[in-house]
Amino acid sequence: MNETVKKNVWQKTPVVVLTAAFCCLLWGSAAPCIKIGYRLFGVDTANVPSVILFAGLRFTLAGLMVIAAGSLIEHTLLLPKKTSWKGILTLAALQTVIQYILFYNGVAHTSGVRTSIINACGTFFSIAVSVFFFRFEKLSAAKVIGSIAGFLGVLLIVTNGEAISGAPFTMAGEGILILSTLSSAFAGCAIKLFSRKENPVLLSGWQFFCGGLCMMGLGLLGGGRLMPSAAACVPLILYMAFISAGAYTFWGILLKYNEVSKVTICGFMNPVFGVIISAVLLGEFSEAANIYTLAALLLVVAGIVIVNRAPKAG
Repeated sequence: MNETVKKNVWQKTPVVVLTAAFCCLLWGSAAPCIKIGYRLFGVDTANVPSVILFAGLRFTLAGLMVIAAGSLIEHTLLLPKKTSWKGILTLAALQTVIQYILFYNGVAHTSGVRTSIINACGTFFSIAVSVFFFRFEKLSAAKVIGSIAGFLGVLLIVTNGEAISGAPFTMAGEGILILSTLSSAFAGCAIKLFSRKENPVLLSGWQFFCGGLCMMGLGLLGGGRLMPSAAACVPLILYMAFISAGAYTFWGILLKYNEVSKVTICGFMNPVFGVIISAVLLGEFSEAANIYTLAALLLVVAGIVIVNRAPKAG
């Protein structure tokens, strides 16, 4: 009975839209916070182990937050069953370790505005992965047209209208950010798959914790180090942990009870929030107001809306 009530609640359109908007607001602030964090924690962005260590600290804390919150809600310690570990370790690899090693290093080599728009690639990759690899839904003309529009937007922002091999595009920045969104797409579909039989909050908390510990271990073994330089480091890292704890947990719940497309229609808010927050926190106003950036943002938003207005398969 409780499961039925929960399912009905999480499938209501206003709940989906408001919850997804909250997630996108959190995600939109991620890239600017990472850039600020590099400065406050004395992270040498040319030192990959230090970047990985910084990311690992965030996700270890995020995992502890989710596990603690889930345990309070369930009135019992949220511990994985033996059968849960396959999903936890798969998601830890895809959603935390691979995605964020790529993402954190990409953010270090491009602007917050660009990061926010490129990150929207995840929406279109999610549709492709859902259709061709997991068979969760069927391809349609609207999804094809929307995906083309979105990719044109991403292509425009990384090239500023120049050739793909031109100065604005680098594999160390924009290139690996695109690869990180591909990992994110597989992770999103994997969440839907594993949460059919597992508690998505448990999966989210433990995969963050395990993935974060793995990244911290890799960073320390590689000689990475952090040098906090201000009292603001503590609230910043806690907020960054909450970004992941809150956004991915609620997004996972939405994916559990809805089709991938119904949830990802709200993803158009992610690049919008990201561009605005990057302009405010990082002072990237000139880039945010650039004609290519605005055109790219419109194409990405239009693409996401078109993709997700596709009629449901009968």
